Formats: sequence, C-alpha cells, structure tokens
Amino acid sequence: MEKLVKYRIWIKQLLSDFAQPPNKNQPDIEEQLIFDTERDHYQVLALGWENGKRVYFTILHLDIKNDKIWLQENSTDYDIIGDLEAKGVPKSDIVLGIHPKNVRPLTEYAVS
Repeated sequence: MEKLVKYRIWIKQLLSDFAQPPNKNQPDIEEQLIFDTERDHYQVLALGWENGKRVYFTILHLDIKNDKIWLQENSTDYDIIGDLEAKGVPKSDIVLGIHPKNVRPLTEYAVS
C-alpha cells in the first residue's frame, strides 16, 4: 500500500481510538473527529458548555504535508507519535510542528 494511504489510515484509526464517547459527568461537552481527507487535516476537538462557559479547543491535530506527518497540537499526555512509530512511520517522516523551526533540528525528527 502506498505510504500516504497508510499514513491517512493510521492517523484516522489512532484519532478514532483516542476520541472519547460522551461522558455522563460532562454531558454538555463532546469530542468531535474532524477529518479533511482532501487537504490532509485531522483533529480531535472538544466543544460544548461547562459551568456557563463555552468550551472549544483542539485536543489533537495532525496534518500530512509534503509526504510527512506534522504534529500540530497535542494537549494530552497521549504519545501519538510513539504509536505512529510503532506502526512503522520513520522519524524522518514526522515533523514536530509544535516546536519552532530553530528547535526542530535538535530533535530526532524531521525539520520540515
């Protein structure tokens, strides 16, 4: 199977497995899976209401750009990068977009 096809399948699978069903302790907050397969943007969002305040934030966000997986946001302790590596994604195909450009060369991952 083509590399990018695998990456898309794996990202959708991992995010789908991660996303939580509605929580009876927080019935007014839901996690939504957002898959833009045409432009290769993949997200898990939390949205709703809590104590009269609007809740809307990105939990996880991955993109595929230039044949590489970019981690754009991870507001959890879930090691999605470790899971992608376990599936066979090489570090050279992962960009930690959460780090500034000048920091990326100091990691074991791709710079861009």
